[in-house]
Amino acid sequence: MKYSKAIVSLAFTIALCYALNRGWGTAPAFGRFLSPFTGFWVNAEKPLSDKPVQGSLQLAGLQDEVTIEYDELGIPHIFANNDHDLYLAQGYVTAKDRLWQMEFQTHYAAGRLTEIVGEKALESDKYNRRMGAVYGAEKSLAGMMEDPQSKVALEAYSEGVNAYIDQLKVRTLPVEYKLLGYQPERWTPIKSALFLKNMSFVLASGTDDLRMTNILRKYGREVAEELFPNYPFEESPIIPTGTPQDFTPLPLPKAPADFVGTGSMKASTERDKGIGSNNWAVSGSKSASGLPLLANDPHLTLSLPSIWYQMQLVGPNVNVYGATMPGTPNVISGFNKDIAWGVTNVGADIVDWYEVKFKDAKMNEYWHDGQWKKITKRPERYIMKNGEVVLDTVLFTHHGPIVYLDNEKPFKKNIPTGHALRWIAHDKSQELTTFYQLNRAKNYDDYVKALSFYAAPAQNFVFASNQDDIALWVNGKFPLKAKLQGKYILDGTDKMADWQGFIPHAHNPHVKNPARGFVSSANQSSTDPIYPYYINWEFAASERGRRINQRLEGMSKITVDSLRALQNDNYNLKAAGILDKLISLVKAPTAKQAKAIKVLQTWNKQNDVGEIAPTIFETWSNLLYESIWKDEFAYDENIPMKYPSLDKTIQLIKQEPTAKWFDNVNTKNKVETLEELASTSLTATLDSLAKWQKADMGDTWAWANYKSTDIKHLIPGLDAFSKMNVKIGGGTGIVNATTERTGPSWRMIIQLGKNNAVKGYGVIPGGQSGNPGSPHYDDMVETWRQGKLNELLFLQNKNEKSARIKKTIKLTK
Repeated sequence: MKYSKAIVSLAFTIALCYALNRGWGTAPAFGRFLSPFTGFWVNAEKPLSDKPVQGSLQLAGLQDEVTIEYDELGIPHIFANNDHDLYLAQGYVTAKDRLWQMEFQTHYAAGRLTEIVGEKALESDKYNRRMGAVYGAEKSLAGMMEDPQSKVALEAYSEGVNAYIDQLKVRTLPVEYKLLGYQPERWTPIKSALFLKNMSFVLASGTDDLRMTNILRKYGREVAEELFPNYPFEESPIIPTGTPQDFTPLPLPKAPADFVGTGSMKASTERDKGIGSNNWAVSGSKSASGLPLLANDPHLTLSLPSIWYQMQLVGPNVNVYGATMPGTPNVISGFNKDIAWGVTNVGADIVDWYEVKFKDAKMNEYWHDGQWKKITKRPERYIMKNGEVVLDTVLFTHHGPIVYLDNEKPFKKNIPTGHALRWIAHDKSQELTTFYQLNRAKNYDDYVKALSFYAAPAQNFVFASNQDDIALWVNGKFPLKAKLQGKYILDGTDKMADWQGFIPHAHNPHVKNPARGFVSSANQSSTDPIYPYYINWEFAASERGRRINQRLEGMSKITVDSLRALQNDNYNLKAAGILDKLISLVKAPTAKQAKAIKVLQTWNKQNDVGEIAPTIFETWSNLLYESIWKDEFAYDENIPMKYPSLDKTIQLIKQEPTAKWFDNVNTKNKVETLEELASTSLTATLDSLAKWQKADMGDTWAWANYKSTDIKHLIPGLDAFSKMNVKIGGGTGIVNATTERTGPSWRMIIQLGKNNAVKGYGVIPGGQSGNPGSPHYDDMVETWRQGKLNELLFLQNKNEKSARIKKTIKLTK
């Protein structure tokens, strides 16, 4: 009996050890993950000591010595004697803090997540490759490698990342590798190109062509153009109205014939209306210092690790500080001693869909310009985590990939089947040249030259210099198209529907030193309708842009602090413009409605943390919007459509309160009025909020509770590595555009100065380290939440002393 128990115990122990030390499906080997010798415990880091630490490290590939100074926030300041070493060190220190993030995001962009998490990522991977992410990255890399300086930067950056990977052992792997059970692979320049291409996916892959075509089919052109106008009811464009043009426009291509297509239109989704970015610069005439100030806060998905990584790069002919993107060299948004720059998304129409006519079921040829042309086939190979291989083939016309065939179900619902994608992100480009030159720019002319190399994703580049110049270019490679070409699906057989070239860079919308003393952008319309070229018919809602311009118009003797206050502005301009009208529509309020109306009437229109009025207003306006449009434009899998814009809805409420669109076409023998919709949607608002909190109106309805901003780890469901329910104001359409999952991903304000007197301030909603066990993982979140900024340590040379330097590392060859 004793032997039997011993044998059973031994067998159980062996089985348990085996089970704990191998992966099961997508689950990690928990024995190794929990091991005190190699598991996640090893990843804990101690805070930097107040006593400065010195160290040295030999790094293969260096040409000379490199000095890296780390400040109290873990921000590296790199000093190198040549470009190669500068970018090798940038790759090394970035990988040291963010390797897992870099690799995970490039695996995503490359359509290779199946290798990490298995078959559940297959459709996502297929979508990315079919959209041409890898194809576009290959084209971009070819363009970037044509510039000798970009080539040096890309290759040296890869050397630096690999130098860090070579130092890793199983016990020192970032915790996510241990959790997911895989190993880092060698970094190559194509990965940096993939990272940049992923930003085009995030910022410039949205498309409404399919839904607009369905509206055109169902309601006709008159209704489509009435409800979806090509310029908003209220707007304050990025390039101020009246700005003179300094170019002679090219003639526009002849418009192709109207086309509504016959192919499958069974997919759609709404764009994320919450994402938005702001930037502006004020001239010396409006500043307290007499020289310009510049502010930038790009709003993206809030994540841990943060999207951005702060860094100073110092080498021959360069001393630049700012936000870098882990995975690519150079500073993306930042400053040097002479200039500062920042970016916001343009939202240009650079994605068009062409209906394809195949010759036969073999799909080897398609009809275009009166002849059959050959289809190009690109094989794709997906490797599952268990080693299984799945093969796929993507068909290409001269326009681009046919992302899904008619018999396939799209992964994303804004993709029409049987259509070829023409997207600027597939073209050869040289974005790295832009940032390499911006990092070293000294004046306005350098800035304009640098922008001439930039293609995608199109960005509004704001600029300021210590020569008292301010400027803003709506910048990217824009197709030369007929007006509105691409608002609807295009005929893939018609040569006239093809892109006919590109707008010359010098003709891109731009303004320098306007009389009003400031420039700004917030993703709104690039220009007024006088601009001769077509960039897009629809941009982000105007409220943020209008509010910023209103504030800047009235400001004088501007300081860093006054611009910081503007970045954190929570004023709800939408409510200021429409709330009184909505309240007036509720003719005989019930007791509950009257109580809510009183709260709304005494509201200061600020979307602040503890206010309950914005919770009521946003819910009410959203439900009213839904009740106005759902009957005509509700989601239907067979004919998906989009709702008219909020701007158009407000125009109807204010100017056409008896418009036919307020009637619910689904109710017979009854005509609904705007007054009825306003009242019933207010009642529904109060009922839904009471149900949400299981309590009547009170403090629990506070805006921060309702919005509930989360800064989540990149792995879904890892709440332990996330910052949940961060108490912060703002919201969609607010200058402080902080929503449930998006917000200011990098806040920066730069005060230009003479003789190296520039001062910078900034913060990210996270920390420098991607290691959840590091004190620098999320140590800036509270500063960010409170709307504060850290003073940025801008060192002039490696010998400059500062009490903020906590660690110095010498890299030697």
